Amino acid sequence: MYGEYVKGFDNAMELVKNMTERVPQFKSVIEDIQKQEICGSLTLQHHMLEPVQRIPRYEMLLKDYLRKLPANSPDWSDAKKSLEIISTAASHSNSAIRKMENLKKLLEIYEMLGEEEDIVNPSNELIKEGQILKLAARNTSAQERYLFLFNNMLLYCVPRFSLVGSKFTVRNRVGIDGMKIVETHNEEYPHTFQVSGKERTLELQASSEQDKEEWIKALQETIDAFHQRHETFRNAIAKDNDIHSEVSTAELGKRAPRWIRDNEVTMCMKCRESFNALTRRRHHCRACGHVVCWKCSDYKAQLEYDGGKWSKVCRDCYQIISGLSDSEEKKRRGILEIESAEVSGNSVVCSFLQYMEKSKPWQKAWCVIPKQDPLVLYMYGAPQDVRAQATIPLLGYLVDDMPRSADLPHSFKLTQSKSVHSFAADSEELKQKWLKIILLAVTGETPDGPDEQLAGLDEPPEPKNKSEC
Repeated sequence: MYGEYVKGFDNAMELVKNMTERVPQFKSVIEDIQKQEICGSLTLQHHMLEPVQRIPRYEMLLKDYLRKLPANSPDWSDAKKSLEIISTAASHSNSAIRKMENLKKLLEIYEMLGEEEDIVNPSNELIKEGQILKLAARNTSAQERYLFLFNNMLLYCVPRFSLVGSKFTVRNRVGIDGMKIVETHNEEYPHTFQVSGKERTLELQASSEQDKEEWIKALQETIDAFHQRHETFRNAIAKDNDIHSEVSTAELGKRAPRWIRDNEVTMCMKCRESFNALTRRRHHCRACGHVVCWKCSDYKAQLEYDGGKWSKVCRDCYQIISGLSDSEEKKRRGILEIESAEVSGNSVVCSFLQYMEKSKPWQKAWCVIPKQDPLVLYMYGAPQDVRAQATIPLLGYLVDDMPRSADLPHSFKLTQSKSVHSFAADSEELKQKWLKIILLAVTGETPDGPDEQLAGLDEPPEPKNKSEC
């Protein structure tokens, strides 16, 4: 009976799990029973584990009994024979028993994680768990985290400060497949190492050098064991023993990079321009992890490791991931590369306007319609920007000059299909200047030659006052 029970235990656990997930009535009945006092606040799965552990308990009791039983006792012979029978049964099922103990531990972790992570599976095995510190990329602070290392994944968790219920929230699940471990050296933060997986790269700090070595050993042994179980994937794993912290070109967008910390660089890692707090702030490329300026990070690409989301990347990574050549990229983005000072000094009209797209908040923009491209409205962040933030080809747009609200009495709106752009000038005079030019541009007309209506609109901005021209 014991052998049959152990043999069918995996299937029974899986059946209970599937029925609980798929049949609401079954789940309701089980939960009602588990609430009863006789169940001792334990789940059905915990009770199912009890018979599996019964034989090992009998074995331990009989061994202890024989140690304390006098050799001349009339019970000695029967106790000795009972221990042999129980030991035989236990030895036949040792492997299964270890699996059951592992499943019990998985159930405990499952409850600690708020029963939100699907980890209760006979194929999962807990290798190591423990507290760790996470070094932040944005600053030099260290944050308390908790790791659960399994034979096929690493759960990176955040402690949940609650007196009851779950103790941790899973922040990331990093697969062992493709994982790499790098021992790092940081003078300010000792005992650090890096875990690089396809889903996320983490820089962690252990409590001591011994703790660090134990984590590195456990992680590396888990990785090695995983690769041994999956020999068919060996050819896809780099044979180079030197583990590099940077993502290779072939892995861009497929593996999460290690973010270079802000305080490790003083200049853009692409254009080498120095950072400052106002005009050249730090940004991270989500593909390679380098710290770059806004100009070098003004690209977006779909990243496979992040579920195909569009994320900010640097120009080099964008070209590799998108497959665009340098000439194609220049052609595609060339229209935005015109410097503001260049077009403002030879414009039909230019000034600061308040701008809003769809439901986004209003923002101030330096707007220009250049003489060389009079059917296009260029928008810059400031009069001296070297690159436009956006352009609007005006041909075909409908113009609505009705104010949007009492707070914006000098506003107007451009619409075309689902595209809506709202503008607001500082005065009615400035608004009418813009409308006269735009009303020509939307019909394909250009203000060529002198026109009394446009007099004064094509004057370049004064160098000391660039709020309007």
